[in-house]
Amino acid sequence: MKRRTLAVVDYGAGNLASVLRALTGLGHRCRSTREPAALAAADAVVLPGVGAFPAAMQALRQQGLAEALRERAAQGQPLIGICLGMQLLADESLEHTPTAGLGLIPGRVRPLGRPAWHIGWNAIEVADDEPLLAASQGNALYFNHSFVFDTPQPYRRALAWADAATPLTAAVRRANVVGLQFHPEKSQAEGRRLLSHVIEGLCHAA
Repeated sequence: MKRRTLAVVDYGAGNLASVLRALTGLGHRCRSTREPAALAAADAVVLPGVGAFPAAMQALRQQGLAEALRERAAQGQPLIGICLGMQLLADESLEHTPTAGLGLIPGRVRPLGRPAWHIGWNAIEVADDEPLLAASQGNALYFNHSFVFDTPQPYRRALAWADAATPLTAAVRRANVVGLQFHPEKSQAEGRRLLSHVIEGLCHAA
């Protein structure tokens, strides 16, 4: 695996430290940053996050990071959103109040329904034509969320069934932009392996 330079977006939302530990543990050079200009110097950008969608989008906009992320994605730079970071890729969220997202992957974030919270380990079902996640087909990863990203089929790259009657979106992708609803940084060896595949696959294609 090639050592990559990764920019981890620091906008004050949640799981920054655990994501940085996981990425450096994989051997990558990582820098947390709040500077839009610093994103362009990295091989890939990682957007972590735990918390509320409206507050996160407000922070990204105020720091000039929302537009910078859109620009980097448009330039073909790999972008990986984790948990709330995946949801921020959507067009809109209904959390608390309708709030526009980054608009990088079509779809809407809505309350989970029943069960109202998805927490724990669940196997994922990977789309047949998704090479970035193929090695994790059927393997369990750690989830902790109460909102779900509804996106059209071409962008829904993995599912998790949990206790719901219908499957939940576990991963999304649109070209160089990938979102992971689960926490790879908390999913032990399987999470680290998946994260490594995603980073290397996106950077190799960029």
